[in-house]
Order: sequence, then C-alpha cells, then structure tokens
Amino acid sequence: MKKQILGCIAALLATVAGGSAFAQPAYPTKPIRFIVPFPPGGGTDIVARIITTKLAENLGVQFIVDNRGGAGGTLGIAAAATASPDGYTLMIGQTSNLAIGPALYEKLPYDTFRDFTPISLVYETPLAVTVSSRSPIKNVKELINNSKSKPGGINFASPGNGTVAHLTGELIKKTTGMSFVHIPYKGAAQAIPDLIAGRADFYISSLESAKPHMQSGTIRALAVTSVKRAPDAPDVETIAEAGYKGFEAVTWWGFLAPAKTPAPIVQKLSAEIEKVLDNPEVMKRLPGAKVATGPKAFADKLKTDYKKWADAVKESGAKVN
Repeated sequence: MKKQILGCIAALLATVAGGSAFAQPAYPTKPIRFIVPFPPGGGTDIVARIITTKLAENLGVQFIVDNRGGAGGTLGIAAAATASPDGYTLMIGQTSNLAIGPALYEKLPYDTFRDFTPISLVYETPLAVTVSSRSPIKNVKELINNSKSKPGGINFASPGNGTVAHLTGELIKKTTGMSFVHIPYKGAAQAIPDLIAGRADFYISSLESAKPHMQSGTIRALAVTSVKRAPDAPDVETIAEAGYKGFEAVTWWGFLAPAKTPAPIVQKLSAEIEKVLDNPEVMKRLPGAKVATGPKAFADKLKTDYKKWADAVKESGAKVN
C-alpha cells in the first residue's frame, strides 16, 4: 500500500511539473476584447484589424475591436491599463502614446512600464524628409548646407507640435547641426499645400502620408529615417547613408496586455503574431515593415525609445497639457 501511495504521489508531481491542464488552462476559450485607442479608419485601426482578423482565424475565437478614441489615444490606453490581466483584454499601442507621451504630457492616466506587459511589435514605418518638387534642394546634404547658410535657418513644417514628425526633425537637427524654425500645422492636409507652394522649405511625415504626393510629382523625398532603405521607396536614401551613421527614427505599433498577464499567455500570443506576420496575405495588405519581436525585444525597444524621445522632447521644449 505504501508503495502504491508513493507511486501515486510521484505520478501527480510529474504531471504538475510537466504542465497539466490544471497548471496551464487552455487559452483562449472565449472572445478577446481588443482596444484600439483611436477611431475607426485611421492607420492604427487598419493595422489592428488586419492582424486581429487573422489571429481570430488561427486561434478560433472572436476578436472584438473596441475603438476608444479621444485625448490623443490616452483614453483607450488608460482603459486597457485597468483591465483584468487574464489575456482577454489586449490593445495596440504606438510610438506617440507609449514612448513620446510620457515625456510630452505633464500627467497621463497610465504608466507605460508599470501598467502593461509587452507582447510584440507588429509593424513599423520610417518617416520621410520631403521638399517641394520645385525646390532646388536634391539631397540631405544640400538641405543641411542650405539651412546653415541662411540667417535663422529654414522653415520646417510638421503635422503638429510634439508629433513623431516634429521630434524626428529635432533629432535630425541635433545629429546634423542644421538650423531651422519649426512651423507646426494641424495635420498633413494643412502642411503639404504650403510645402508644395514653397511657403515651407521642408516637411517630415510618415512615408505612407508622403507617398501619394511623391507619386503625383508634387513633392520629392530626400531621405527616409530608417537605418535601411524602405522596401516601398527603394530609390530614396537614408539619413545614415547621407553620412550620419546609425541615425534612426521610426514610428511603430505593438500589441500589449495589462500588467501581470500570465507569461504563458503572452508567449502564446507572441508566437501567433509571428505566424500572422509571416502570412503572405497579411504582408500584401501592410505596405511597410512587419516586425514580430517577442516580449523582451519589445520591452527593450520601449525603454530605448522612451529615452530617445524624452531627450528630443526636452531639447525641443515641446509640451502638451
């Protein structure tokens, strides 16, 4: 009898150590709420829906997209921060909210590092440095030299104060020593006409935003801000290739869960995201770079980018109340 009891105990311990159904419950078994902190139809919403649609197919459960727009995305992110950490509420975050926002806003209803568990980066895109097609400036070096030759510098247009585009300009300024006066606009729709007309000397925006105007011939891209050339703009050099080795400023999107979400759930989601981003159908629908990094690499990226953008915010003096 004693041997039988000991044998049962040993079998039970082996089962627990090996990860029984009790130790690792099945996931997922019900619909997953997915918070997008912007209204439907925008870039963040499009990226989220493309990826979650395929995730839902692969995992066999529904992803319910919950668009929580408002306050520059902070309302939706705050809602995700207070959700139950059980894997059934997830969210998509981006550079502006998670890496720039903490330095730009005096108060935020969430803490990037305390309130979230990174799952994986999913997508990133460089920004484009552009001029009017009528501008005599043909490359980055000419832009820099031109800025230094004019008293007070040249006019730099961006989609808004404290945006990724604005702060990328500040990083370029710090790296190259160029001289400019920043002119913040209320989005690309107002900035690009002034660029085309020559009222702004150069403009920075996401590559996707610039591409229609590049293709129509009204503006010319001098450079992209990724380390390597963009696959969908292979003829445009990088800032690094222009002589500023290592320069990089990209805007990215990533999937996150509330803090303390169990590690097995996070790892499973990360692995499934990697499968989705390897799918040819998904690759066709997302024109930029698909990047599946995993939890640790995404966490490291958050820390690195937070410092980079915090320094840029401090040097630019940008603040949003």
